[in-house]
Amino acid sequence: MAEMEVGFYGHVRQYHDIKQELDEAILAVLESGKYVLGPTLDRFERELAEYMGSEHAVGCNSGTDAIWLALTALGVSEGDEVITVANTFFATAEAIWIASAKALFVDTDPRTKLIDVSKIEEKITPRTKAIVPVHLYGQMCDMPAIGEIARKHDLFVVEDCAQAIDAAGNGFKLGEHSDAVCLSFIVQKNLGTFGDGGAVATPHEYVDQRIRALRNHGSTARSVHSMGYNSRLDDLHAGILSVKLKYITQWSDRRRALAAQYSEKLADTGLELPYEIPGYRHVFHLYVVETERRDDLLGFLQDSGIDAKTHYPIAIHRQEGYPWGQPADMDLDLPNTESNAARCVTLPIYPELRDDELQYVVDKVHEWDSA
Repeated sequence: MAEMEVGFYGHVRQYHDIKQELDEAILAVLESGKYVLGPTLDRFERELAEYMGSEHAVGCNSGTDAIWLALTALGVSEGDEVITVANTFFATAEAIWIASAKALFVDTDPRTKLIDVSKIEEKITPRTKAIVPVHLYGQMCDMPAIGEIARKHDLFVVEDCAQAIDAAGNGFKLGEHSDAVCLSFIVQKNLGTFGDGGAVATPHEYVDQRIRALRNHGSTARSVHSMGYNSRLDDLHAGILSVKLKYITQWSDRRRALAAQYSEKLADTGLELPYEIPGYRHVFHLYVVETERRDDLLGFLQDSGIDAKTHYPIAIHRQEGYPWGQPADMDLDLPNTESNAARCVTLPIYPELRDDELQYVVDKVHEWDSA
């Protein structure tokens, strides 16, 4: 039997930490009788836009829908190409395919695991319409450089910020060099509701207005419809997120402190530890280490009561569903992406993780490393 059980998620602890505020917010929505496209959602969208420093923010059903709707609102459609990476959650590319476009995968930087900006331009063709950089694990990509490439080639930029709300670059912020920032609010995220949810922040009024119509069956007024979908962020989730948004910077600071402990205490192991770009604010949605003995470490930690995981052990271009049931593209030359997929182990990290739990993880990693 394990000496201690260390879970991977802390959302139940988080609920208990701010239970009264959350319960009051939920009850207020229930008592209002306005559960869909109501005043609570309106308020949260204003709060989110203000927090992001964006002109507009519009809620939708999920982070997947956020990317898809943003691309669609920007005019990406059948025959277009969108540049992104393959070492991310499947939904990033899935959203591109739902928009009827083709995903072009660029390899990653071996240290940051983020898109290798130096390899973007060689992928651009006359059909390329947009770039979707992924702020993997909670660290921003080099957005000034990506923005410069996009302007040079007349491309849109849609940031996949599912893991990086509250992150910042060195002298630049989320949304400063893009047309849209796409957020996920699924329960596991740094800012998570009690289910699914997402949003798009954008400086463009036309993108905001198009998404508002697209998310609600193409409707701009009652009983008036064009082509659209059903992808709304319900007011109940908006009320929960409104409460939690006030704590996001505090929670991010705690994640950063825990990551610093991990990095200090694991520095003498044989693991490759996360690289934080100087001057960037990495918010550590995930704390991912790498080792050639990935499966051995993962099994040892899990046998020790530690719910370690892998993100993402099968790169998208090797997935069975790539794209939509077509054969995986095994010929793509993405060596850094492949290495990351084969070597990654994610250690538990969340604001409610106790110091003694982190120390237990560290001790077990050391025990494995010295065996």
